[in-house]
Amino acid sequence: MPVPWFLLSLALGRNPVVISLERTVGPQDAARCSPGLSCHLWDGDVLCLPGSIESAPGPVLVPAYLQTELVLRCRQETSCDLCVRVTVHLAVHRHWEEPTDKKSGGAAEPELKEPRNASLQAQVVLSFQAYPTARCVLLEVQVPAVRVQPGQSVGSLVFDCFEAALGAEVRIWSYTQPRYQKELNLTQQLPVLPWLNMSADGDNVRLMLNVSEDQRFGLLLYWSQVQGPLKPWWHRNLTGPQTITLNLTDLVPCLCIQVWPLEPDPVRTSICPFKEDPRAHRNLWQAARLRLLSPRIWQLDAPCSLPAEVILCWQSPGGDPCQPLIPPLPLENVTVNKASEFPVLKGHPNLCIQVRSWEKVQLQECLWSDSLGPLKDDVLLVETQGPQDNRSLCALEPSGCTPLPSRAATRAAHLGEQLLRDLHAGQCLQLWDGDLGALWACPVDKYVHRRWALVWLACLLLAAALLLLFLLRKDRGKAAAGARAALLLYSADDAAFERLVGALASALSRLPLRVAVDLWSRRELSAQGPLAWLHARRRQTLQERGVVVLLFSPGAVALCREWLQGGPPVPGAHGPHDAFAASLSCVLPDFLQGRAPGRYVGACFDGLLAPDAVPAPFRAAPLFSLPSQLRGFLGALQGPRAARPEQLEDSAEQVARALRPVLDSCFRPAQLAMGPGAGAGLE
Repeated sequence: MPVPWFLLSLALGRNPVVISLERTVGPQDAARCSPGLSCHLWDGDVLCLPGSIESAPGPVLVPAYLQTELVLRCRQETSCDLCVRVTVHLAVHRHWEEPTDKKSGGAAEPELKEPRNASLQAQVVLSFQAYPTARCVLLEVQVPAVRVQPGQSVGSLVFDCFEAALGAEVRIWSYTQPRYQKELNLTQQLPVLPWLNMSADGDNVRLMLNVSEDQRFGLLLYWSQVQGPLKPWWHRNLTGPQTITLNLTDLVPCLCIQVWPLEPDPVRTSICPFKEDPRAHRNLWQAARLRLLSPRIWQLDAPCSLPAEVILCWQSPGGDPCQPLIPPLPLENVTVNKASEFPVLKGHPNLCIQVRSWEKVQLQECLWSDSLGPLKDDVLLVETQGPQDNRSLCALEPSGCTPLPSRAATRAAHLGEQLLRDLHAGQCLQLWDGDLGALWACPVDKYVHRRWALVWLACLLLAAALLLLFLLRKDRGKAAAGARAALLLYSADDAAFERLVGALASALSRLPLRVAVDLWSRRELSAQGPLAWLHARRRQTLQERGVVVLLFSPGAVALCREWLQGGPPVPGAHGPHDAFAASLSCVLPDFLQGRAPGRYVGACFDGLLAPDAVPAPFRAAPLFSLPSQLRGFLGALQGPRAARPEQLEDSAEQVARALRPVLDSCFRPAQLAMGPGAGAGLE
């Protein structure tokens, strides 16, 4: 855009070269070269293709170094553009090849004389970049033979000129075609307008206008539009200097500043400093809004023009990405602040609009969801028309468009027959119909509900089974936790009697009883000692309202009689019976003081000992002969929590089956050891 002459003078006035700043008239590019050289500028720009470096066949012209100069290209007397003049200094690269055959001597000299006297030609490319402009021009130059000296400068080539904006950074490259060396490059920063400076301060941007104190001027902030007039935003008449504070969120690429002196017919100067600011581009997309003006009319509101495309997409309620409906609906360029019409026949909550820029989704809105409710669990059927009017149907899913019918492992494939049946029955909503196909939205709630009902039923059955299992385990746990403790005390007469006690303890442990016997606590016995273990177990059993079972045998009866007749026996006198004899020190007082009922139960085994052989004080507690009186024995052990009679009968039968084999194995040896009439002798 042409810049007024007084602004260029203001920008360049602090530079000494402004005195000799040269003007060129007209918009055409031009080229000239130093005396003795001939040059020509090709019409139009060329492609910027440096190519790879090649070996020179002999002496060639190459760029040696670059120079730039600022000039003014003026279309009118007071309207000029800043322009960069480029001067390319040329030199000769490489020597002529000398003959290597000495014998040829002077014969080869006439053949080389003509190339040595030939002129050199070159095609020189100048490449120019100053965002967003990029140009390449081609110049042809010819040097006469008399000036061809290898390694020497032969002259220069001048190009007028590359236009650039104030404050721009320009980059210039130069090389030949073909290229014989690395291209030359030069970077130059052009001066900026001194009256405008910008600085960021947190969430604000400060515009500092360096205008003299007595200068009154007008300031306008506006949004530049590609089509139509500018849109004013903020206008003030001010006296310099001034600082204007803007919020960072107000910056957009098309925000421009216009300044003019307050005088008749002023020249207005405009600058748009945020065109390439990333923050401004982010703010632009954040400020953009999609609106639904009517069921089929929509509009994209934005303060600036947007290089974007718009397309319809289908949004599933599961949170998957919105799937563009391409085909059959193509991408279309979007024009901001202008109403556009949807190609659809009817709206649907799952239809959304995507706005894309540079293949990236910048905006997405499901405009119909406000009026038609939330997203629906519908399947979109895409009907496409092929050659010879062949139509095919597919269901749009996150994995792609599944043809119908299909054996794929997807939801639409499983419901394929039902969907096709609903489509032919007119139960699907037609959203679009065109020459390329059609779009149908088919509800699947009824099928999903049916499947969910089966799932819920299976879950309920599973929950009921788990609850029943939990209750059963809980009842068992309660039964185990509520089982009565039973401590078995006996005199280890021999190994056979210990096996009989072990069989009884095992059989009782299968009932709701917590059985303790020294046979199962050998490690604790070794650590604590038999006496301490028996006393601790008895105390714990009675504290838990359990029962102590005295298993009477001939040896146990003998120990009891010794206690009753002469006090406690001498420790160690009875060998393996010492622990049982020591336990009598705690048991006998309970019997003598009447505390035995409910806490103690006595038992003996049929054929080994008659109940009458048990000393009278120990018959104060219930006494049973096993296995003949097992039912009463088990009822006494379980106490108030005793099972029903039929259950007691079953339990007694189980214990009897466990005892009989062991009792039979020790019956005869016991009788032989005791002798005839042993039972009578104990009375």
